[in-house]
Amino acid sequence: MKVGFDGKRAANNLTGLGNYSRSLIEQLAGYFPENQYFVYTPKVKSSGQISSFFKLPGVHLCLAPSGTLLKALWRSVGIGKQLLKDNIDIYHGLSNEIPFQIPASTKKVVTIHDLIYLRFPQHYRWTDRFIYDTKSKYACQHADLIIAISEKTKQDIIHYYQTPSEKIQVLYQSCDDSFKTLLPPDQRNDILNKYSLTTSAGDPVKYLLNVGTIEARKNLLLIIRALPKIDAAYKLVVVGKKQAYADRVAKEISELRLQDRIIFLENIPFTDLPAIYQGAALFIYPSFYEGFGIPVIEAMYSGVPVIAATGSCLEEAGGPDSIYISPDDPDALAEATNRVTQSAQLASDMIKAGFKYLDKFSTASLSSQLMSAYQDLILKS
Repeated sequence: MKVGFDGKRAANNLTGLGNYSRSLIEQLAGYFPENQYFVYTPKVKSSGQISSFFKLPGVHLCLAPSGTLLKALWRSVGIGKQLLKDNIDIYHGLSNEIPFQIPASTKKVVTIHDLIYLRFPQHYRWTDRFIYDTKSKYACQHADLIIAISEKTKQDIIHYYQTPSEKIQVLYQSCDDSFKTLLPPDQRNDILNKYSLTTSAGDPVKYLLNVGTIEARKNLLLIIRALPKIDAAYKLVVVGKKQAYADRVAKEISELRLQDRIIFLENIPFTDLPAIYQGAALFIYPSFYEGFGIPVIEAMYSGVPVIAATGSCLEEAGGPDSIYISPDDPDALAEATNRVTQSAQLASDMIKAGFKYLDKFSTASLSSQLMSAYQDLILKS
């Protein structure tokens, strides 16, 4: 089988959808090496993380042909001839869109991560909403198979686009394999020391962790407002890119005089993230809405208990033994945080249950489910 992928994210993004795209293709190439995997992209970011991905056996980098004037549009409207030339059996759009020109002989698959721009339009510019909606709606209408990354996302696709349920298959995501191996304490602490997250004795400081873009939807303000009622022995470490919302966060921190309790880390190398997760006492993810919530999975694989918000799909990611609070209730968050940090037994029980729940996110199982979906499409043709 020859499988083509929209490689814009895989070839250019170092986080989020880039990690999702590379991990998915890498896992398919590893478990099903009998196939060939073609990654189509107009350009490639210079990065060791990305260059090593394109060295994987069976993975082929396919750039826009030389002389293409509008390379950004090539992946949407000019790629059809290349797919035909490469004899692609299945084309998989990995981030809510597929090209407008795909040969009739090629089966079309799209992964829909979320429709948050429809659920929370106030967080998006109207131009972005229009573009996202146009591409996603077209993909859902014309794909032979839609992969939804959670049951919540599936229900949103049905609700907003009136898509038949039988056309949608829920396939969860896992996270990068680097999060799935606990580091030796000395190696972990060496990395933590780079970010002043160790004590004078060389052990991790006590800290709560939040990972994600600092934007309104991610709801960092809830943690800030809860922090005065949380055991003062614990600092808050925030890893993520700052957007305009960060100004509101900074104002709240100043008003509550919490400057000494919060550490912001930005532009952290991806290879250092597992250690930062593993040094945390607790992971807090109070987002108002997510398509899935990979950071929750990363934390659980890192052996860290999780508190997340109700209202979207985070219960699907965190399972029944994580703790969930309203994204509007800082008192509930403070109470839950103190309960976990003050009970070693509760934290241990949550960690053990989390590892058991993670069985459903094993890369072998998820890769097999996706390959079966591909094969079913081919058999139906």
